[in-house]
Amino acid sequence: MFDGHDPYLVALSVVIAILGGYTGFGLAARIRGTPEVSRRLLLAGAAGFLAVGIWTMHFIGMLAAPIPADTVYLVLPTIISFLICALVVGVSLFFVSIGEPSLPRVASAAVLLGAGIVSMHYVGIHGLTGSFAIRHDAGMVALSILIAVVTAYGGLRVFLARQDGVRLLISAAAFGVAVSGMHYTAMYGMHFVPAGAGHAHVGGLAASQQMLALVVALLCFVIAAGFLLSLVPDPRRQAGAAGAVAPVVETGVAPAQTLAEPNPVAAMAPRLRSAPLGGLGQPPRARAPRLPVEGADGTHFINTADVRSVRADAHYTRVHDGTRERMCPWSISEAEAQLDPSQFVRVHRSHIVAIPHVTFVRKEGDGAVIELDGPSPHRVPVSRAKIAEVKARLGLRRGVQAH
Repeated sequence: MFDGHDPYLVALSVVIAILGGYTGFGLAARIRGTPEVSRRLLLAGAAGFLAVGIWTMHFIGMLAAPIPADTVYLVLPTIISFLICALVVGVSLFFVSIGEPSLPRVASAAVLLGAGIVSMHYVGIHGLTGSFAIRHDAGMVALSILIAVVTAYGGLRVFLARQDGVRLLISAAAFGVAVSGMHYTAMYGMHFVPAGAGHAHVGGLAASQQMLALVVALLCFVIAAGFLLSLVPDPRRQAGAAGAVAPVVETGVAPAQTLAEPNPVAAMAPRLRSAPLGGLGQPPRARAPRLPVEGADGTHFINTADVRSVRADAHYTRVHDGTRERMCPWSISEAEAQLDPSQFVRVHRSHIVAIPHVTFVRKEGDGAVIELDGPSPHRVPVSRAKIAEVKARLGLRRGVQAH
């Protein structure tokens, strides 16, 4: 059954699955830290694009397959297959978009996502009718389910990892492998056999392969449009990034200044930087002694003394306490405004670190990388514009070297 597939349509089906995954996961990445109504819309949009990617990939794969010429597609099972897929995928995304992404939660979400992919395929296959019967190899069915669940789990784990830009590409590719790998594995174990004498066409509204091709072409356009729109920068995120540049300009630390040779002017720089825009005569803003973090059972608070780093993630942040990262509802700009500048420094557009917890620093490319202590040490990048300040805060005179 697998022999004779159109290679161009096979390649197109994989690309469409990846584009649908990229758009869906891109919307899912914005769910946290948004108002309740917007969160629901983003969840629905993410589930919709992932389901459309699965559905479209499946039927492009069917158009690529050498199926009997008299095959028609029953409309009702075809629509039901999409609705089931959208519902199951939506629940899967809901599991990983709220609360702490624990291993049981991610595993459950992967099983549901794999179930959505598998249900889409086999319910859609049930919608094929013609002068034939369909037989499935049990071993290939089991293998296709395993591929869907395992690759879905890998995609979700990458999606929840730290790398912002790369994670979306890898998770989308894993999603494309999950969908197309499951489909073509199942197709390898699927066989058309001549219908017996008592076989009859299943009744109901049906669509020809030509009609299906038109619908698939339209959905390909929708997925491509959604993918291109997902590449447009978010104005709110750009505004947040622009606001984050101001502290770099206002920093008064000289590159050669060290902790061993304090400079009164440099020592005042953090206080000057933290002063309200209304003027130096106004009282300084009170610093937050604790940071809120979200867990599966509600909001917890951790002392700022335990915070190692804060990392921007869309409209919210992730706080690392030396053991693990947890989601904080604050934006990176709000976190910087709330934290004590004598202890914390913005080393990158997306990263804030606690200077007392730095144990390692090394030059890397145009910037640098620093390591923070704790039971689970982790590293954070330093932008080129912030190297001078980091050197001064760490008591380094010359080039940043490993310690």
